[in-house]
Amino acid sequence: MLKDDKRIRIIVGHYGSGKTEFAVNYAIRLSKEIREQNAANGESRKVAIADIDVVNPYFRSREKEDLLMEHDIESFSSILKNSALDLPAIAADITKPVFNTDYEYIIDVGGDDVGARVLGRMSKDISRFEYDMFMVINKNREYTDTPEKVIQYISDIERTSGLKVTGLVSNTHMLWDTSEKDITDGIELVKEVEIKTGIPMRYVTYWEKKSDFRKTISHNLKYSKNNTQFRQIDPDNVIMPVSMIMREEWM
Repeated sequence: MLKDDKRIRIIVGHYGSGKTEFAVNYAIRLSKEIREQNAANGESRKVAIADIDVVNPYFRSREKEDLLMEHDIESFSSILKNSALDLPAIAADITKPVFNTDYEYIIDVGGDDVGARVLGRMSKDISRFEYDMFMVINKNREYTDTPEKVIQYISDIERTSGLKVTGLVSNTHMLWDTSEKDITDGIELVKEVEIKTGIPMRYVTYWEKKSDFRKTISHNLKYSKNNTQFRQIDPDNVIMPVSMIMREEWM
């Protein structure tokens, strides 16, 4: 269950990985779990998401503020606009959910070196607490289509941000044209990265309208392409159907 991840979740990934789509879907699902937990236990925990992707102007979490509010998710536009700065300044309220332990916090990071450097400014504060940093991987993108490239990207992010990647998200897709093979190829890639780095695969996504993919995904989580058994994984804790929130249906 998402609520069992560390309180601070950082989402990173190369351009085209689908990291913001994953981050927003994750936030909505997490908010549902937290609301149910609050109702059962009389707690008052909150969910917040911050967008520190400063380069990509089109698919940002903050563009969906109204939707997030409908799901009781606070959103933070965390970058102060100043075109004269090489590295954008961080708004003061970005650290509020870091230090306030009533918050379950999701941080959507830009896919380039600037995003990692912005995250690096926050690393001293974040590292005071337990955190997860999930890397979203799309095998159909040029810079993450082999285990070696993914591992190099992990190394670059960790070096620049000063934080460690703790989990991998298999999010291989071709938008609406995604096939089962796309997804299973992506799972195999992430398995190879896990074996070589020790960083576990934490989630596998698929478009929710392709519900028939789930059975194939479950099988591929248990067995590698040569039919050898992979580590034991509970598909219900790993497989995450996602909605196309950041893109309109007609795009």
